[in-house]
Amino acid sequence: MTRVLGSLLLVTAAGAFAVGAAPAEQASAEQVSGGQARAAQPLSQVIPAPASVKAGGPAYRITSGTRIRVDGGREARRVGAYLADVLRPSTGYRLPVTTQGAAGIRLRLEKGPFGAEGYRLDSGAGGVTITAREPAGLFHGVQTLRQLLPAAVEKKSVQPGPWLVGGGTVQDSPRYAYRGAMLDVSRHFFTVDQVKRYIDELALYKINELHLHLSDDQGWRIAIDSWPRLATYGGSTQVGGGQGGYYTKADYKEIVRYAASRYLEVVPEIDMPSHTNAALASYADLNCDGVAPPLYTGTNVGFSSLCVGKEVTYDFVDDVIRELAAMTPGRYLHIGGDEAHSTSREDYVKFMDRVQPIVAKYGKTVIGWHQLTGATPAKGAIAQYWGLDSTGAAEKAQVAQAAQNGTGLILSPADRVYLDMKYTKDTPLGLAWAGYVEVQRSYDWDPGSYLPGAPASAVRGVEAPLWSETLSNSTQIDYMAFPRLPGAAELGWSPAATHDWNTYKVRLAAQAPRWDALGIGYYRSPQVPWTTD
Repeated sequence: MTRVLGSLLLVTAAGAFAVGAAPAEQASAEQVSGGQARAAQPLSQVIPAPASVKAGGPAYRITSGTRIRVDGGREARRVGAYLADVLRPSTGYRLPVTTQGAAGIRLRLEKGPFGAEGYRLDSGAGGVTITAREPAGLFHGVQTLRQLLPAAVEKKSVQPGPWLVGGGTVQDSPRYAYRGAMLDVSRHFFTVDQVKRYIDELALYKINELHLHLSDDQGWRIAIDSWPRLATYGGSTQVGGGQGGYYTKADYKEIVRYAASRYLEVVPEIDMPSHTNAALASYADLNCDGVAPPLYTGTNVGFSSLCVGKEVTYDFVDDVIRELAAMTPGRYLHIGGDEAHSTSREDYVKFMDRVQPIVAKYGKTVIGWHQLTGATPAKGAIAQYWGLDSTGAAEKAQVAQAAQNGTGLILSPADRVYLDMKYTKDTPLGLAWAGYVEVQRSYDWDPGSYLPGAPASAVRGVEAPLWSETLSNSTQIDYMAFPRLPGAAELGWSPAATHDWNTYKVRLAAQAPRWDALGIGYYRSPQVPWTTD
């Protein structure tokens, strides 16, 4: 594939980001069939953009003699095994994972200024070494290594190679600790395998939080032993009237385990007090009038509400949070809180004052949609902002004031990073209530300065939600997530100084062959200079 290396120069911050078309990158090539030279991938082509890239020196070639040496504990060895599993099918090489001796690829844990997720990748003729303080950093370094290899490395059958890694050094660590993606499994249910597929796609771009929207009007998706009808009855349908489904506790634990193996933390959400029709239909006592409504398969919002004045409501919330927290090793539990149009403001405040301490009782930190700031966010709580550029000043000021008072922020502006928004009026899937969100619009904003009056220090990170009113399978998930998801990941990971649409779109175009190799279908935005070979 033709690489226009000069266009890949990224904006620098006091000279800290050194990338470009180094002569060594251009010279690192091998002869392939037909006498054509294949150059190593430029180190500067990675998404998310690394903090620092210094290209230079000869490339390393993975061969049948390459070994993967791991210096570290059991988790580090798992990262080595993961890398071998990625490389073996396409290269056809054995690539033994070892803890001693010479090796062409080395994964090394050592103390250093890497942070919890940072790494350094050094590549030269003698091999590739990824060094990190924590296994998560090694794993993120492995994702960078994948992108430095030809896209065919992602295929499940033997490919011709050669398998070159350009010479140089990448030093990298994330801008934000929270880099998330949300999958709505309530409007349409997605199987464990479908969720795992999405986890793998998220991991490729160093996303580390998987927010699962587990309950809504249309379906309850997690088994709760103390309230079994939530899943068996409340989970029996979905938008459009399909059969729905739910996760057993074993299913959920498998999702959590698999996510952890890709260094993602699962953030479960039980939306309340609204978006609760599936629960209200399952148990009549949760309704103020004691009458269970019918199951709901439409897409309207804001009409349902738990009965704030009934003590059974808080017994229910306590049981659900207790059981869910026991299955969730991560730090967070999301309590929703949006679009509570059928709940008075007084009742909303009362409800949140009762529910937030329950989350704390079971050892979790509260996340809520930004309407939580209309109540009193608990100490340490995080508000997830999903408003628009055009959202009213008063609502933005309320969120900003909470941030000034210590509430953390996750930024998910709907007209920027809601992955279910249509790209254009002709997009066959998705919704358009937040407007059309093309690839450039999704990428071209700065989380640190997005919300007026909110201190940059309050921003914990970025999350790209994918609501599923119109999505029912992995093909549709892929089409709406790609190519916007990598941009959201870059906003969360990369230094602000690297942010430049004109260089990003070239790097984004270069991802397409990798998606093809992985079987990821995507929207071919006219804003991106896709190549044809």
